Amino acid sequence: MREQNSFAKGVRDGLPICFGYLSVAFAFGIFALSHGLTVVESVLMSMTNVTSAGQLAAVPIIATGGTLIELAVSQLVINLRYALMSVSLSQKLGPSVRLIDRFLISFVNTDEVFAVASSQNGAVGRKYMYGLILMPFLGWSAGTLIGAAAGEFLPEIVISALGIAIYGMFIAIVLPKAKGHRPTAACVGIAIVLSCVFTYVPVLKEIPRGFTVILCAVVAAAVMAILAPVGEEEDHA
Repeated sequence: MREQNSFAKGVRDGLPICFGYLSVAFAFGIFALSHGLTVVESVLMSMTNVTSAGQLAAVPIIATGGTLIELAVSQLVINLRYALMSVSLSQKLGPSVRLIDRFLISFVNTDEVFAVASSQNGAVGRKYMYGLILMPFLGWSAGTLIGAAAGEFLPEIVISALGIAIYGMFIAIVLPKAKGHRPTAACVGIAIVLSCVFTYVPVLKEIPRGFTVILCAVVAAAVMAILAPVGEEEDHA
């Protein structure tokens, strides 16, 4: 099997992901700053995590003084899909990819990186993967830096408006799938109802926010897995 192993091609393929991450990370930088994180803390979080959903969930937990267990479990649930993606991508990696390379590549194995690498003809080599993950990493880190730095001098009303932009991004990701797939829409609906319950019911609203995110996600997914399991053909569609 021919191995795609050009660093330059990896960089070229990673550039569109880089530009896409810039805008999302800018919104995250604003979001983190509005919750009390400093510019340095916001950038370090992006440089050591590279997970938009995980970081979005982590910031409120950190800001409200949540426990490390709460933080760790929420990240495990939210980012568990990356383990499955990494196992799948490992079958695509060529012989030039060493064990240490696999650890480094898995660190930036985001949804978009996985999709681009998996779509290549033949196996992908070490140089190609380093080029591919470099650009998204720089885009995510730089976007966070720009957003957090801008938040220090932008008016409060602008910061508040931009702070909800990242929520809009996730709505934009979920809505198209939910509109065309009823089980997905039902899963989202269950999660929303549970979130409202944990927000307004007197006893339940005392549960830390991080754990409510975990409970809502796991319960909604479990209910729909029982009521509307994904068939093998649909899973590979």
